[in-house]
Amino acid sequence: MTDEKPLSPQGGWSDGGCPANFFARRSFLQGTVAGLVGAAGGNLLDTDAAFADTASGTGAVPFHGAHQSGIITPPQTPQPRAIFASFDVTAKNRAELTDLFHTLTSRARFLTSGGPAPKPGPRSPGSGLLGNTVVPDGLTVTVGVGASLFDHRFGLADRKPAELVTMSAFIHDHLNPAECNGDVSLQLCANHSDVLLNALLDLQAQTKGAMRLRWSIDGFRPPSRPSGTPRDLLGFHDDVADHFISDAKDGFNQFVWVHPPGPEPAWTTGGTYQVIRIVQFHLAAWDQVPEAQQEKIIGRHKVSGIPLNGGTNENSPVVYDPAGKVIAFNSHIRLANPKTAQVPAVHIWRRSYQYMRAPHVNGQLDAGHAFCCYQRRLRTYIDMQQRLENEMLVPFLTPTGGGYFFALPGVADDHDHYARTLLT
Repeated sequence: MTDEKPLSPQGGWSDGGCPANFFARRSFLQGTVAGLVGAAGGNLLDTDAAFADTASGTGAVPFHGAHQSGIITPPQTPQPRAIFASFDVTAKNRAELTDLFHTLTSRARFLTSGGPAPKPGPRSPGSGLLGNTVVPDGLTVTVGVGASLFDHRFGLADRKPAELVTMSAFIHDHLNPAECNGDVSLQLCANHSDVLLNALLDLQAQTKGAMRLRWSIDGFRPPSRPSGTPRDLLGFHDDVADHFISDAKDGFNQFVWVHPPGPEPAWTTGGTYQVIRIVQFHLAAWDQVPEAQQEKIIGRHKVSGIPLNGGTNENSPVVYDPAGKVIAFNSHIRLANPKTAQVPAVHIWRRSYQYMRAPHVNGQLDAGHAFCCYQRRLRTYIDMQQRLENEMLVPFLTPTGGGYFFALPGVADDHDHYARTLLT
């Protein structure tokens, strides 16, 4: 922390930063009842094909490719709705696990391209949610695997991605174990919520007996207001730094996709590490903070997204002043990407959404950030989050769930399936 003054006894802000008494604020979350959780961020693979007529729901995102759809999308505009879901695998052996991934592939291939709705039956949700036709609606299905899948059950221990671990709590986390980790993750993104729900019901019905839902959450992505990247629930532009990857020459190969040479098993080529974090925002407390102080906590102007050091728009380069008077040393953007000799540059591909759930049992609104990002090395995110344990934003948020996963390589063609290179 800096030498700024804490919150006064009357609750007003002085000229400074974080109220010290807020650092004890998380105890109220312990012992509460947790509901479904989740997050998402999504788009499609590295192709120049744009969504076709997504407003009418007829636009289909290409399913086949070297990388899964739902991670990057031209023109880097995520669909406005998402569900993140995590599952425990209940398949009894390697053959049943292989069948599970075959089924996930065939259903995802159909759901993302659309067609006649399946007739009601024991393997169909039969709700008629979309009428007689399943519309693609820009749907993407992105499949990941967690560290727990590589235990003794399926003989995969020696094939685990080099950095894949089970997510554990950072200093300020209050994680609900029921909302964390899992064997398989599904990221579903689309333009409308009914398409997402239909896809989730379909996938659950088709894989019943092989995997069981562990946790899930709905996410939404607001429109640009008034321009630029959408805002998070704190009112600041979100995912601003993604342009550093998309603008860089070969940026996705440098920072997102796993490929040789390197320490990763050969089967991981074309995949990427995925982080999901469910982060509750304490909006009532945040709204007490003057806008100028909020900007100091983040390191950007709230309305425009321009860095406090100046510029013409939210994508202007961030230049840190050596004394930390303009952009504080413990501001969000400076700790996330210090740009020092020790940490010269940090690039993660963010695909985050916002969430809002039923009110918390203590009367607090349960809303916040369904954070999702992808990176070639999981350590990139973990190191960043460890630095952020000291940021001024800490009193205004509480991470409650999520997990680390490895997003599988893409499905090449009609003869391929999810996890083929892992299981053969």
